[in-house]
Amino acid sequence: MSQSLPLSGKTALVTGASRGIGRAVAVALAAAGASVYCTSTKAGGCDETVAAIGALPAGSGKGRALVVDVADAASVEAMAKHLLAEAGTLELLVNNAGITRDGLFLRMGADDFDAVIGTNLRGVFLVCKAFSRTLAKAKGARIVNIGSVVGITGNAGQVNYAASKAGLIGLTKSLAQEFAGRGLTANVVAPGFIATDMTAALPQEIRDGMLKNIPLSRFGAPDDIAKTVVFLCGDGASYITGQTLVVDGGMTM
Repeated sequence: MSQSLPLSGKTALVTGASRGIGRAVAVALAAAGASVYCTSTKAGGCDETVAAIGALPAGSGKGRALVVDVADAASVEAMAKHLLAEAGTLELLVNNAGITRDGLFLRMGADDFDAVIGTNLRGVFLVCKAFSRTLAKAKGARIVNIGSVVGITGNAGQVNYAASKAGLIGLTKSLAQEFAGRGLTANVVAPGFIATDMTAALPQEIRDGMLKNIPLSRFGAPDDIAKTVVFLCGDGASYITGQTLVVDGGMTM
């Protein structure tokens, strides 16, 4: 059965996989046959994700948990060394780990800006760097970076977050150009308003206002993003690279 799954035999890494979009992506990749390494910033953070993967039908990929702070170079290097020693290779890299420190620009401190850039942008650089040689040698390798529509449109109160996601698009396009000759593709998935713990913290009036601007008249689910990531990791997306695929129910059309 496992040989019939589209990502059977592939090894994947999903950063920030403890909940929300990251967990959905990790489970979806495993359901497609990949063996998935799931990261969080603390021990036990991905236990529920690994358990969800373990509950998938026989023949699905396995799940393993790793601890890493993507903003810390030494932590990333240690994680990469451990993964490669155990798995031997990596074909699928999904950079999902991210934080927010929202606030109006006039009140935003430099530490709030630096923290978000450090995790959301520098962190992606560090993880891609740690696995770049391995991915360049792997057959059918994919990098999928989880961005946001605010990286395209901007958003009041999120100067730091919008800057990090806009930078992520430029980083991804550059990677796509540099590694195209190796057959490695790199793309961004830019979610719109997705119902997660992070968005649940927004005031109800903001949520209601955003819903009015979504033509499909619903908020997205983590599975909507996960399905898109699985597509980009599969053979059907082998001729797609350097693109930003917006998944937002038509909100920014």
